[in-house]
Amino acid sequence: MDPLAVPDESVAALERVAAEARTYLESLAKEPVRSPHSDEAAERFGGPLPDQGAGTLATIDELLGQGMEAHVRSAGPRFFHWVIGGATPASLAADWVASLLDQNAGGWDASPLAARLEDVSIGWLLELFDLPSTWSGVLTTGATTANFAGLAAARQWWGEEHGVDVSDAGLAGLPQVPVLSSRFIHISALKALAMLGVGRDRVTDCSGADGSFDLQALQAALKTLDGAPAIVVANAGEVNAGHFDPIRQVTEIAREHRAWIHVDGAFGLFARLSPRTAGLADGVELADSVISDGHKWLNVPYDSGFAFVRDPAYLRAAFAAGAAYLPEARDERPVFGFMGPELSRRARSLAVWATLRAYGRHGYRAIVERCLDNAAHLARLVEEADDTELLLPAPLNIVFFRYRPPDVPEEELDELNLRIEEEILRDGRVYVGTTHWAGVVGFRPAFVNWRTTQADAELVLETVRDLGSRLRASRPRAAPTPRGA
Repeated sequence: MDPLAVPDESVAALERVAAEARTYLESLAKEPVRSPHSDEAAERFGGPLPDQGAGTLATIDELLGQGMEAHVRSAGPRFFHWVIGGATPASLAADWVASLLDQNAGGWDASPLAARLEDVSIGWLLELFDLPSTWSGVLTTGATTANFAGLAAARQWWGEEHGVDVSDAGLAGLPQVPVLSSRFIHISALKALAMLGVGRDRVTDCSGADGSFDLQALQAALKTLDGAPAIVVANAGEVNAGHFDPIRQVTEIAREHRAWIHVDGAFGLFARLSPRTAGLADGVELADSVISDGHKWLNVPYDSGFAFVRDPAYLRAAFAAGAAYLPEARDERPVFGFMGPELSRRARSLAVWATLRAYGRHGYRAIVERCLDNAAHLARLVEEADDTELLLPAPLNIVFFRYRPPDVPEEELDELNLRIEEEILRDGRVYVGTTHWAGVVGFRPAFVNWRTTQADAELVLETVRDLGSRLRASRPRAAPTPRGA
């Protein structure tokens, strides 16, 4: 069916979506996070490609019918799996505007609006995170591409230290790029190193017993390079328990040894918004590149991230692109398609600008501190309960704990907690998963959603304990030992 051969149904289709949005947004805090029939509902989509098509309204009705049962309410207040935020009202509406306008945010000539709002948003984000105003940056799809951009700038610097423009000449003939980090390094940074040809398995581990940087080990590893340039990746917010590398000390040591300092702050960078936690991310301002996610604590719709650099010339060199039909980059009007991996770019700046314009510095500090309070409240409840155990301190927004009834042997606890996780994902009251860290399996609810309340945090523990007790009650009891045996 040719859409031009029928009356334009764009407005009617959008009205259907808007009508669904009214009831859906009200359901976020009430309905199960995931339907018990979501797998079956998702499988209903498929079949051969239709010849004629079902038409606009019928298709949207199908999506809003079967699709709603198949999705996960990850934007709601009781979703704690991975580290996923929601969408503030301003960012959600602005994201709809981005789809309505359908801009390519590659540069000013393609969309003065998207380019200007990205420029403004980068400046506002630098203010929000208390980073130098002389820095620059680019919006990306998320932490993976932000790490890719920041580490591409680092690789460009490293090549120039060897007298080579690696973006033009490649890495052939050069020594291996030395990368040093701790066990806190995230898989997105490792993936970026793989895509950059540096290698995910080439990272030198400079960790101490707790997984964070051992400063003496870092110092020793850098000394063995005998003055050769290196890249150091520090981590603001480890993903299992929210812990931090000692960033200031790491940067000071790296500065003494001709190293580029990259900080992965996918969610931990937001610690700088509150005086209560700013010390955890102290020293980030000394780095050469820093990244964070927008669809985590900024609470803008997927997908959104940002990479900041001290010297944008390295970004422009790494991602330069030129053709007769493309505009030339000018300092007063940056071409963001020449500062990141994508030339064709969604206008993510509309949602980022709108949420910062709507709620400002104080609004975001309130969101962060509410999440801090929720995490601290859950950690206290875990410590007070007689059948749960806080496995590590919770300095930020992740609470690493496990269900541990006193009569369950240690060797059975990992399996028990994994079984509880399976039940939680089917149960629907909350959505939270496990991880394996510090030698044990535990839950790791992450608090970043602007809607989450203290009652939602309490429901996490209530659900874990309830399902844990049910599993134990349903477990076959061992037969009693006969007397005299």
